[in-house]
Amino acid sequence: MKSRSESLIRLKKFQVDEKRRQVAQIEMMVNDFERMASELDQQIDIEHTKTGISDIAHFAYSTFAKAALSRRDNLLASAADMRGKLEAAQDALAEALEDLKKVELLDQREHQREAAEQLKVEQSEYDEIGRLRYRGQ
Repeated sequence: MKSRSESLIRLKKFQVDEKRRQVAQIEMMVNDFERMASELDQQIDIEHTKTGISDIAHFAYSTFAKAALSRRDNLLASAADMRGKLEAAQDALAEALEDLKKVELLDQREHQREAAEQLKVEQSEYDEIGRLRYRGQ
């Protein structure tokens, strides 16, 4: 039974580690998307300053700025989508941690139960030794 509970604990720990990796990876992706969008914002501002035109509807608006705006919007949409996935991954991590704690508590209770049974056996052996010594006197 020990090896079964130990392997279950190992499995749960592996699942928790995997969920943590997923959360970290998604967080990194969100941060990268937001950083790239910020860099595009800076490039767009530079282009607006350089051309003197910041009105998107203007006929001479920079094609580079239009393309950068489009890329920035796509990155921000991707970041928003990934934030939703991040929440789901964080929920899955919390659930996996809860499962691990449950398994560890069950294992701990089993160990305590085994220790209590061992103490009972030892105490009954000591009681028997005591009875035999008392009768022998």
